Amino acid sequence: MSQAELYALPMVRPTSDHGAATLAYVINVSLDGFVEDANGSLDWTAPSDEVVAFITDLIRPVGTYLYGRRMYETMSVSESDPTLAARSASMADFAGVWRAANKHVFSTTLPEVSTAHTRLERRFDPESIRALKASSARDLTIGGPSLAALAFRAELVDECRLFIHPVIVGGGKPAFPGDTRASLTLLGQHRFDCGVVYLTLRVEH
Repeated sequence: MSQAELYALPMVRPTSDHGAATLAYVINVSLDGFVEDANGSLDWTAPSDEVVAFITDLIRPVGTYLYGRRMYETMSVSESDPTLAARSASMADFAGVWRAANKHVFSTTLPEVSTAHTRLERRFDPESIRALKASSARDLTIGGPSLAALAFRAELVDECRLFIHPVIVGGGKPAFPGDTRASLTLLGQHRFDCGVVYLTLRVEH
């Protein structure tokens, strides 16, 4: 996996006031709102060492990642490919943190999962995710726009955590479903030397 493929990595915050864990949608996004360009390329999302280190510190407390098939297959090399961790100390740190978390993979076609702490789910059941949030002592993240669209429609997403890249790609896969409307409140922001801007936004239900 290239660093460009690390495009949906979580930031963690304390659990919400009502006691349930927070479910955060975290994504790298272009200035015009896409997660990949029309050719499926993620090259423009390649993170700097500063961004990788920042992401790794943020994901340490995450308890569970929710993935669709494509995102899971992209991220699973953090465990299966030792050359990834060998690239740098920051990448090694990230790989170790990723391996330690629980993963729920939602797919009707994936024959089996190959990583530790991983559960394969054949359908996305909103009530099961709601129960998981209520019972979790640690926050959850959801990766990938297709799976996130299901969570948005079920009003399960509590926060959006966006890494906005200073690039316009002109088309491709949008970060947000076209049939969803939501009001957001800015909770925090951070600017990296490479020009990426990170935003934390609460979804107002």
